[in-house]
Amino acid sequence: MHPSIDRRRQGVMRARLLATSILASGTLILTAGTAPAQPAATELPPVPVEVVTPDTGLTAPLSGTTLNEAELSAKRSGVSDTAKLLKDVPGVALQSGGGVSSLPIIHGMADDRVNTVVNGMPIISACPNHMNPALSYIDPDKVGKISVYAGIAPVSAGGDNIGGTIEVDSPSPEFAASNDLLRIAGQFSTFYKSTSRGISTSGEMSVANTNLSLGYAGSYSHANDYHRGGDNRPVRTSKYETTDHAVTLAAKGASDVVTLRGGVQYMPYQGFPNQRMDLTDNRSKFVNGRWDGTFDWGKLDTRVYYQDVQHQMEHLDQIKSKTSMPMSTTSVGYGYSVKAEMPQSQRDTFRLGNEFHRYTLDDWWPPSFMSPTGMGPHDFQNIHDGERNRLGTFAEWEAKWDAKWSTLFGIRNDTVWMDTGDIQGYGGSAYNADTASFNSMDHARTDVNIDLTALLRYEHDKASTYEGGYARKTRSPSLYERYAWSTGGMASNMNNWTGDGDGYVGNINLSPEVAHTVSVTGDWHDPARKTWSFKVTPYYTYIQDYIDADRYANSATGETTDRDFVKLKLNNHEAQIYGADVSGNVEAWDAAGLLGRGVFKAVVGWANGQNLDTGDNLYNIMPLNFRFALEHQTGGWKNAVELEGADSKNGVSNARNEIKTPAYALINLRTSYEWQNITATAGIDNLFNHLYHQPLGGVEYGEDLKWGSNVSGPGRSYMGGVTVKF
Repeated sequence: MHPSIDRRRQGVMRARLLATSILASGTLILTAGTAPAQPAATELPPVPVEVVTPDTGLTAPLSGTTLNEAELSAKRSGVSDTAKLLKDVPGVALQSGGGVSSLPIIHGMADDRVNTVVNGMPIISACPNHMNPALSYIDPDKVGKISVYAGIAPVSAGGDNIGGTIEVDSPSPEFAASNDLLRIAGQFSTFYKSTSRGISTSGEMSVANTNLSLGYAGSYSHANDYHRGGDNRPVRTSKYETTDHAVTLAAKGASDVVTLRGGVQYMPYQGFPNQRMDLTDNRSKFVNGRWDGTFDWGKLDTRVYYQDVQHQMEHLDQIKSKTSMPMSTTSVGYGYSVKAEMPQSQRDTFRLGNEFHRYTLDDWWPPSFMSPTGMGPHDFQNIHDGERNRLGTFAEWEAKWDAKWSTLFGIRNDTVWMDTGDIQGYGGSAYNADTASFNSMDHARTDVNIDLTALLRYEHDKASTYEGGYARKTRSPSLYERYAWSTGGMASNMNNWTGDGDGYVGNINLSPEVAHTVSVTGDWHDPARKTWSFKVTPYYTYIQDYIDADRYANSATGETTDRDFVKLKLNNHEAQIYGADVSGNVEAWDAAGLLGRGVFKAVVGWANGQNLDTGDNLYNIMPLNFRFALEHQTGGWKNAVELEGADSKNGVSNARNEIKTPAYALINLRTSYEWQNITATAGIDNLFNHLYHQPLGGVEYGEDLKWGSNVSGPGRSYMGGVTVKF
């Protein structure tokens, strides 16, 4: 049978599958719409109110963390990278990238292994170096709530991941409380950081009556190359600039809210010290619609979304190379989700959901005739007509058996099908063998994945709660993991989303990863949850078909080296990750006057991971790390002294020549004062200008392009800012 006929039949089958899903979702919506709505609420007093949208997910497991607006407000000072709002969340570490593009790591698993959802949109990085991850598309000032599911997560929190889920939501739209009032509100913020001479500004404004709300939010951030501690040497290609604009239109009925968001982002450049390339243009736009409805049978949350990305890479300011090498990527992602929560009794609550996400990708490298290696005359097609589709359905049952015992059981199916077209190299004979081999194969792959979650919670008394659980999570390979086809040194070096400088070759025959996680959590606190708390979560994860990298021959003679960049091919292996998260706080004092109230807080994390087939360590596992803080507040004045650090990283991936890093500890200072509608903030990071290397920083290239040192962290930085609300 001709391949094109076979592909058309596959397309028909996929279309039928999608149509069946949409019809099922439509039936659910229509059924919800015919249910009688609750009576209209009585009119509120004439003061502004915020509508809180229904939450269709389970209250976060004890191992998870939810950051609300008040907690986020205290973390935003001096932060342009949204991922850094998570830096003291138990179980989370950050893999360094560009200035606004850190990658969250949950229990040793990062990037595509973590399901990151921004306002209901699952976002896939459209770049062979993953320079535009999900959290880079939302400014910290636009974040109103973050929920982190580390380890054990309910199936309603999403599929196609094995590390966990991060849900980021903008503030809910606000409406006036009385027909006699027109609610007008807004704020403006600006901030400066000395080590990079960075400045960030943001502003927002909204106008609303009782039924309609219109809001605008915009932000701009710019920074030069930051200087590291010790000798204050600049870390080359760490500068960035980005601009975001977003508009929100919302309408409120008696028992539902409809919200429409749209926005654009323009990022003219973002340097990546741990990549061979830099971002030289990134443009994206999105539209996101949501309908929250409350009915006599429960709640319904429906979303539709669309995102378009145009991405370019080159050598920023020709620092890493004088030779031009343009690289281009375009992607489109769109889909929907429908989630229903149905309380059946005081004991039982059921949740059902269906979602679809389609992602298309083209990644090509235009010819560069300036290159001495002859990169031309054709485009190099890295990913050509790539597509990755996911159709997910889940069912979840939560039961509260009595005042002490509760359970959660869930099952989920995600069918993932992907494909790509034939490819070509730049031209000449160098790519003939690889292109002939790849183009001769059937590229279509379909995975049928099953997830399971079981949780048991026991509230012993008002001061202690215990929880244990098991989760089976599955993730299909990404387009780059399956379809990055070239074994050439230059081309494989360009496919690197890890920051280690090595070259990666994909594997079309990869199987999905299946992770089996067990964990227990103990949560102890005073009955009022005011003066002290302590929480510990040990966990163990066994991963079938973990996608790891095996050493390729480094030259025609088959020689390899242990102190240089290497070439790697992705393969399935068995692996394990285990560790523990510890967090707590205790009231140090509570007095009148300037002494105010003092609270000591602590977060400690530890993880270890091994490839069970090879005995090697897994890559980019954060060593034992800690963050201790003494916070003080009296009236509108808030202060903090923070100690953060990590143990030496010695358990490194030998296959990748991962670099060891020494232990370090830093002291940071913070202060802020709020007076009426004005808040002024100031601080010092790395007070003693300590030179340290980031354990998850990847290889620092600078101008040498040499293996041997991880990216250095920023040196002493003075910060200051002001926020005005009206």
